[in-house]
Amino acid sequence: MLDEKTLSGLAAFAKEIRKKTLHAIGTLGVGHIGGSLSVADILALLYGHEMKYDPKDPASPGRDILVLSKGHAGPALYATLALKGFFPLQWLDTLNHGGTRLPSHCDRNKTPGIDMTSGSLGQGLSAACGFALGRKIDGSNVTVFCVIGDGESDEGQIWEAAMFASQYGLTNLIAFTDYNKMQVDGTTDQVMNLGNIEDKWKSFGWHVQRCDGHDISAMHQAIGRCRGQASMPSMIILDTIKGKGVSFCEGKVEGHNMPVTADMAEQAIAALGGN
Repeated sequence: MLDEKTLSGLAAFAKEIRKKTLHAIGTLGVGHIGGSLSVADILALLYGHEMKYDPKDPASPGRDILVLSKGHAGPALYATLALKGFFPLQWLDTLNHGGTRLPSHCDRNKTPGIDMTSGSLGQGLSAACGFALGRKIDGSNVTVFCVIGDGESDEGQIWEAAMFASQYGLTNLIAFTDYNKMQVDGTTDQVMNLGNIEDKWKSFGWHVQRCDGHDISAMHQAIGRCRGQASMPSMIILDTIKGKGVSFCEGKVEGHNMPVTADMAEQAIAALGGN
């Protein structure tokens, strides 16, 4: 269980991730705001409490690994990494500008702390499986985390990776589905109904849990149960809200990728508690 002080600190971290994400996208004028905001809380928990890493040595072989398979949520991960000291906060002003180190989608060759280039949806979980199998062969105690999208789960490669992880007993792999139930063209039910997503993952041989993706305590407990089992890879279905915390895009399909002016960003940051 997390104590109240730790929980409060993680909630404050998540709020700062949202503010910095808004600032970066507002400076650019357009971006994937909805799916970035829906993962702010899991990123705060992972980088604020769960993961082993060193901002001064981002490629340390003993670090835990995160693959953000839904790479279009890169602005939220960039905000997280900047707040943790992987690179200067000023870099956030350059999001997706010419010559930037922070492209719209994650690129491991450009950004300190990015473990895998992603954004071509469906591929990230396969990469996470590769990381996990390699660390298992090496006998290392590294945990590999992977965040996939619910729209991304339309991709067949996700389910090929799911079979692979189960076949090779990748108990060091903990994945999350950002289940905000919306994708670029509509709701997931409208575009490609995923059915019973929990039973689907269970049928592929995964240890499956489901919780509120904005409840840091619940997610921490779910991760603890993943670490406590040693027979299969783990999937935590996170029930989230697209655009969580920002009124102009919260719960709206059009928030997937939308214009965000500097004024819109400033007003939203003020509503979250100021700069």
